[in-house]
Order: sequence, then C-alpha cells, then structure tokens
Amino acid sequence: MNWWSNNKDEYRKLAKLTGPILVAQLTQMLMSVVDTVMAGRKGALDLAAVSVGGSIFVPATLLVFGLALALAPIISHLDGSNSHKRVANILQQGLYACAIVGVITLIGMSSAPWLLDIMEVEDDFRAITLDYLFYIAWGIPGFVIYAVLRNFCEGMSNTMPSLIIGFIGLLINIPANYVFVYGEFGMPELGGAGCGLATAIVLWGMALSMAIYTFTAKRYKRLRLLRRWYRPNWDDVTYVIRIGFPISMSLFFEVSLFAAVALLIAPLGPTVVSAHQIALNISSLVYMVPLSISMAVTLRVGFALGAGDPKNAMLSFKIAMLFGGAFATVNGLIMYLGGGWLASLYTPDQDIINLAATLMGLAAIFTVSDTFQAISIGTLRGYKDTKYPMILAFISYWPFGLSVGFILGRTDWVVPAMGAAGFWIGFISGLSVAAVLLSLRLRRVSRRYERKHFREQLNSAA
Repeated sequence: MNWWSNNKDEYRKLAKLTGPILVAQLTQMLMSVVDTVMAGRKGALDLAAVSVGGSIFVPATLLVFGLALALAPIISHLDGSNSHKRVANILQQGLYACAIVGVITLIGMSSAPWLLDIMEVEDDFRAITLDYLFYIAWGIPGFVIYAVLRNFCEGMSNTMPSLIIGFIGLLINIPANYVFVYGEFGMPELGGAGCGLATAIVLWGMALSMAIYTFTAKRYKRLRLLRRWYRPNWDDVTYVIRIGFPISMSLFFEVSLFAAVALLIAPLGPTVVSAHQIALNISSLVYMVPLSISMAVTLRVGFALGAGDPKNAMLSFKIAMLFGGAFATVNGLIMYLGGGWLASLYTPDQDIINLAATLMGLAAIFTVSDTFQAISIGTLRGYKDTKYPMILAFISYWPFGLSVGFILGRTDWVVPAMGAAGFWIGFISGLSVAAVLLSLRLRRVSRRYERKHFREQLNSAA
C-alpha cells in the first residue's frame, strides 16, 4: 500500500499517456474494418483485392513508421533535459529521414505488378489491386507528415492529438469509402480501389489536422518550430535512422512471422484458416492495449533519462508491467473461458467455432508473453536501445518461434502434427523467449545507465 501511495503520481502519468494512444490505435484498426466491410459488400473480388493490396501497403510503410517512432524517445529525452532549443532541428531532421524512406517505399510499391504476376492472379483481380495501390500511394507523403508530427507530440508527452485526429480520420474514412467505392454524388464507382483513394484522403486529412495543431498550439510556441528551417544535417538524419531502422525491422519480423504462418496454414483447409484468422483477429485487437502501454512507457522512460533520473525510468517500467500484467490476466481469462462465444460472433459454423475456441485458449497464454515482451521492448526504446532488441526479436520470432510452430504444426517429428494449434504454441514459444531475452537486455542496459549516472554525480560533486 505504501508503494502505491508513494508512486501513484507515476501511475496517473502513465495512464494519462496510455489512454489516448489506445483510442488512437483502435480508430486506426476501425478504419481497416471499414475498408473491409465496404469492399466486402461490393463483392468478393473487391474484398480480396483490398486484402492483398493492404498486405503489400502495410509492410511497405513499416520502415517509415519505425523511423517516426524513433522520434518519440529522442524528443522525450530532450524534453526531460530541458534541451528545447534542439527540438525544432531534430523534428525537421526526422522529417527528412522519413521523407527519404517514403520515396524508397513508393519505389518498392512499384514492384507490385511483379508480385501479382508471381501469384498468377486473374486479370480482374490484378487490375483492382493495382488500382487500389495506385490510389493509396498518393497518401504516403501525408502518412510521412502525420507519423512524424504525431511522434513529435507524443515525445512531448502530449498524446491527446493522436486521439482527436484519429477520430477525425475515422469520420473522414467512412463517407469517403462510401462515395468512392459505390460512386455516389457524381464520383466514379471504383469498387475496392476506392478504399485506396479514401485511405489516401484520410492520410492527408490527418496530416493537415496534425500540422495545424502542432504549428498553432500555444504549448509549442516556445519551441519555435517554424522560426528557422534547417538544412539536412546528415549526422542527425543518420542518427534518427540508426535508432529507427531497428524498430522498423523488429516490427517487420513480427508482422512477417504472422504472414508466414498464414501461408503455412493455408494448405490445411478453409476451416483451419478461418479459425486461425478469427483467433488472430481477436488477439490483434486486444494487443492494442499492451502496445499502447509500450508506447507510453517509451515516453516516460525517455523523459526520466533526459532528466537524469534512471531510477524513475525503471519505476515507469515496473508500473507498466503491473498495468500489463493485470490486463493480461483479465484478458486471458476472458479468452480462455469465452473463446467459443467470441468466435460465434464471426461465424455460425460450429467446426470453426470449436477450433477457434481451442486457439483462443492458447491465445490466453500468448497474450501474457506478448504483453511482457511489448513492454520490455518499449522500455528499451526509451533508453534509445534498438539494435540489440532487433536482433533478439529476430532470433525469438523466426529461428525459434516459427521453427517450433512448423515442427509441431506440420510434422510428426515430436508429436502427431497439431495443425494450427502447433503454430500457436510456436507463437507462445517465440514471444516467451523474446520476453525473457528482452528483460535480460533491459536489466543490463538499465544497470549501465545507473552506473553512468552515479559516476557523473561523483564527478560533479568533486
């Protein structure tokens, strides 16, 4: 009880940051749901095209998103150390870095026709998918601006703009999809490709909204963000890339793991694939909570270290783990006890429901591992330690998690092939290993910071 009383201020600060981030992440997921529903009502071909197009677009933008995420701990360090004169420069250098990668992303997306040729898809499907990608590509510059400014605001411990502008994006997304998918109000009927155009409009709407807020808000006047436009400083640009690139790759390793498992499960039949997709969809939704806690603890740790307070940095981590542990416990019980009911919301097919319920029983354990690894890696980002976590994430997800999943799911080497359940045990194994390795890395990094801080105090006292 005394520990709670002594640290309740940190509880409040972490919760205040986490709430808006969570709502912002959920609104982004709802935009994807709107795309799926609108395209699905147009037709199966349109839905499939949007699904495949999204599977190309999302991984292509991970590098931009990862670089932008690097700005949050960098700016929170500057905020904590009251080095506000340097914020405008690092914001602009971050914009340069993300813009460069945005161009690379556009070039990478130009390979989409080649990918679709390899997949040997039919002509109508190919045409809708390429139109979707053509339209959504116009939104990438807007995505770059929004991602940079969002992480600037969050780096300054201000997460409310993410919440408000996330709602603005959702409010734009619904009518824009309706107009362009179905050709209302004199607009062309684009079908599934209209989702790409709607998303591009949403990204620009969110970018402009975030820019208007950032450059007019009174709380940022002292930072003089536009008083001077800095030329690209390649030392600063490469600094952002050095921190952000490993974040991007960590995200890619995790996303690609789930994509690879989806391909490996595909030959097991539609019932297995459907059950897997339902369990994964629910797990992805609840993952928004630990992800939001992870993003919030990055900010609190970065601020504490910038202020020269490594003990408070670890206090933030411990409180984040308490939040995460409480969530994982409650969520795990819900998924374990109510998996069948949750699956029935997606389908009336009892075979799919039964298998999905089994997978969600495993997801209850999966959620615990995922929560702890997410918070650990978020804390390490607050320390601006991203290279080694990237390596540990790769080892955990691919050589370990995928190998365990494949051996249990598709072979009889250890036990009779378990199908989808084997792959989910692989998820649990990989994420559990990641949680352990990342916590060990955090322990080493935090102790190193504390020793460094202690030496600095001795030198200043002398």
